[in-house]
Amino acid sequence: MRLHRLTVTGFGPFGTTQTVDFDALGEAGLFLLHGPTGAGKTSVLDAVCYALYGSVPGARQSAGIPLRSDHTPAGTSTEVVLDLTVGERRLEITRRPAQQRPKKNGKGFTTERAQSWLREHRPDTGAWADLSRSHQEIGHEIETLLGMSREQFCQVVLLPQGDFARFLRADAETRGKLLGRLFDTHRFRAVEERLAEQRKTAQRQVESGDEKLLALAHRMAQAAGGAAADWPAPTARPGEPGLAGEVLGWAAVARAGAREAWAVAESRLRHTETGQAAARQALDRVRGIAEAQRRHADALRRRSALDARRPERDAWQERLDRGRKAERTAAPLALREEADRDHRAARAERQRTAATLPADLAEAGADKLAARERETRQELAALEAARGAERRTGDIDRELAEIDRQARADEDTLRETADWLADWDGRRHALLRRVEEAQEAATRAEQLAGRLEAAGRKLAAARRRDELTARAGTADRALTAAREEAADAKETWLDLRERRLRGIAAELAARLADGQPCAVCGSTAHPDPARPGDGHVDRAAEDTAYAAYTRADAARAAAERDLAVVDEALTAARTDAGHHPVPELLEEHGGLERSLAGARALAGGTHAAREALAAAEREHEQRLAVRREAERRAAARTSRREALEEQRGELTAELARLLGDARGTVAERADVLRRRTALLADAAEAVRAVEQTARRLKEADAGLGDAAYRAGFATPAAASAALLTDDQHRELQRRLDDFGAEAAAVADKLAEADTRAAAALPPADPAAAEAAHTAAERAVRDAAATLAAHRERAAALDRLSADAAAEVRRLGPLREEYERVARLAGLAAGTSADNERKMRLESYVLAARLEQVAEAATARLQRMSAGRYTLVHSDARTGTKRSGLGLHVVDAWTGAERDTATLSGGETFFASLALALGLADVVTDEAGGVRLDTLFIDEGFGSLDDQTLDEVLDVLDSLRERDRTVGIVSHVADLRRRIPVQLEVLKSRSGSTVRLRGAAALDG
Repeated sequence: MRLHRLTVTGFGPFGTTQTVDFDALGEAGLFLLHGPTGAGKTSVLDAVCYALYGSVPGARQSAGIPLRSDHTPAGTSTEVVLDLTVGERRLEITRRPAQQRPKKNGKGFTTERAQSWLREHRPDTGAWADLSRSHQEIGHEIETLLGMSREQFCQVVLLPQGDFARFLRADAETRGKLLGRLFDTHRFRAVEERLAEQRKTAQRQVESGDEKLLALAHRMAQAAGGAAADWPAPTARPGEPGLAGEVLGWAAVARAGAREAWAVAESRLRHTETGQAAARQALDRVRGIAEAQRRHADALRRRSALDARRPERDAWQERLDRGRKAERTAAPLALREEADRDHRAARAERQRTAATLPADLAEAGADKLAARERETRQELAALEAARGAERRTGDIDRELAEIDRQARADEDTLRETADWLADWDGRRHALLRRVEEAQEAATRAEQLAGRLEAAGRKLAAARRRDELTARAGTADRALTAAREEAADAKETWLDLRERRLRGIAAELAARLADGQPCAVCGSTAHPDPARPGDGHVDRAAEDTAYAAYTRADAARAAAERDLAVVDEALTAARTDAGHHPVPELLEEHGGLERSLAGARALAGGTHAAREALAAAEREHEQRLAVRREAERRAAARTSRREALEEQRGELTAELARLLGDARGTVAERADVLRRRTALLADAAEAVRAVEQTARRLKEADAGLGDAAYRAGFATPAAASAALLTDDQHRELQRRLDDFGAEAAAVADKLAEADTRAAAALPPADPAAAEAAHTAAERAVRDAAATLAAHRERAAALDRLSADAAAEVRRLGPLREEYERVARLAGLAAGTSADNERKMRLESYVLAARLEQVAEAATARLQRMSAGRYTLVHSDARTGTKRSGLGLHVVDAWTGAERDTATLSGGETFFASLALALGLADVVTDEAGGVRLDTLFIDEGFGSLDDQTLDEVLDVLDSLRERDRTVGIVSHVADLRRRIPVQLEVLKSRSGSTVRLRGAAALDG
């Protein structure tokens, strides 16, 4: 990632547009960003972060500091534009935060939503192409290209030294939080949580299985019934190892007793079943004889019925035979019926058409009717000449009617206009009076509005005066209480402080350790350290009391400010309202409001009155014009009427000549001729149809007579009567088939040997055999019920025993799984005895990352410290705390490894700088190896001596390798001499500005 240009407008302390040319700064590789305190050095870095991620670094973002500069004019929008190259892509990001802008219409301000733009430079065209205007899409695209979140970017590119100085001295938990954010190790924490959940789940499953075993034992006792009283029940509880053995042993005893009772019940059932089999055989034999005797009697009855129906069967057969012979006349008969129907229809149509003709044509033939039709058509064609004259006559009649209608309308208009003009003078004077009254009301309303506004201000001031009087009393009481509370809190704090100072020796003695020098006298021997006495006050108690005093004093100051504000407002309200009471002012204000409302209502009609007067005057002119136009039209209509009446007389004479003696209009005469032509055509067609159907009927009669003779019938009528429909044929055949099947079945029944033999025996008695069999069955059912109860009990015990055995087998792997998961969860959480260092899984992963960071940092730390210091990772435990994220420094001069908290201020600076650079390298690799061509290093150089500063700058100068740009943010004056290229931030009353100095600036 390489930054090219940053442009900020109205952002932070920059009131106007400022541009930072990173390409010019990067020509030297190393540049200095400096300026007075509060000028806005950090705001330059904030603008870079805001352009990339839409928010500033964490601490400033969470503080809620507005991004818009107070120096920016109202019409200028706050905006940040960043031009950069990421992954061979040249991009431009523009961001505007949500901000207030003047309304385009009216007064006041409106909130403008936050906006973002992303553009890409196209090398082929040399132009910028729009990519997106969505906050989410732009954020996702930038984070994907950089491979880093905002937190990682701020740690890797901005390198805040203060954070890493705290990181050096922090405990393992604090380091773990920072490293966890940078390296995204939440998945390992999720593994710990998942293992803990699995352990709880497995434990619940094992406990649930033990409870299920006890439940199965209880159900087996219920299934065994009273016999279970003599068997020892399980005594182990859930979770105890002997529970499974006791339940399985008790189940074996229960099964043995149930099987013994089952065997006795089976022996009794076999004895009763033998008696039941004998009774069943006797019953079956008696029932068989009775059934055979019944079948024989039924066969005799059915044979008698068949003999009585045999004549009917012969008639069915004869009818079926005649129908089969008549089927040969079916086709000719159908043809004859169709010809007869057509002939009757043709005659009916001939009679209908004949009734519509004159008497001399009723019996005429087809030729005569056709000739008369041709004559009628010729007469119809001759009427076309008269049709045009008749149409023109109708047009003239309609035009004359329209002239009469217009004359009547003009007469009504002239009469109405005359009436309106007669009242014009009175109407005009009334409208003029209405306009004058409305104008007077408008003048009165203006005067009342001024008086009402003054009365409203006075009424509001009186209300404010009464409210502030009450608030002043409340604020005064609150101030008195706050002063008393602050005095009590101060007295308590001073008392605790004095008591602590009296026992400070015991507090210092509590920090002494054998072999360590005393902070007061320096001695390493502590023969008689002081002991705390009764009522000893420690530092925490004193700090708590001081904090309470500080809060109480702040509350007192706030109460004083509140009272002063209320007093000032009360004085102003009394000046404005005077001493008039609110009800009196309210009554005066209401009277003015009512008077003003009446005057405004009357004045509101001014425009309407003027419009009404103007409309009346326009209508007066229109009425005069309408009267003149109506008189002109009346003169024109008179001449037109005379011409039309003369033309109409000529056309009437012409029509009389063409129609002759015919009555009615031309259209009516033509309609009569068309109907007559149609009737003649229909009549001729009907005559021809009668002749054709008569010939077809005669031919069909001859064919039908010949077919009936060949089929053996004397007449066609006899053949037609003998014909059968399909349903009749099927019904006769079914009856014959049913009769034959019944006769065969009866013969078969009477021929059976067992039926004849049973008929020769005496009548059977099935009832007696049934009673004996019922008694035997009852005995068997009783025995079977007893056996079923014992069998069911044994089966239930077998089933429950199998369930118990299966549950024991199922619990074995679950218990093993629980032990395995519990062991893994303890190891991952650092609570297991096997985890000697009490190191959690996430801490273990972070420890590996920290070891990489320490190794990368050491490469630069040794150069900065002239080979003296080396950073190493330590997983040793400290006291009862967990291990894994320790960080030590090895001093090559002494060979000792010591805590990083022992470093001096300057040593802490270059150690934290080396740590920050090392962390940047590791996080960059973690993010996918994104190349970072621009880095910023923030403050801390003031704690270095000249030699160490030279060594640190040499290390930073080495970062410029492969065209990398490094920016140093610092107040140190000596750096201005050592680093020629500088970006200076200047502050003034109108806002900060930036200025480029050094070789790059001169070249530019």
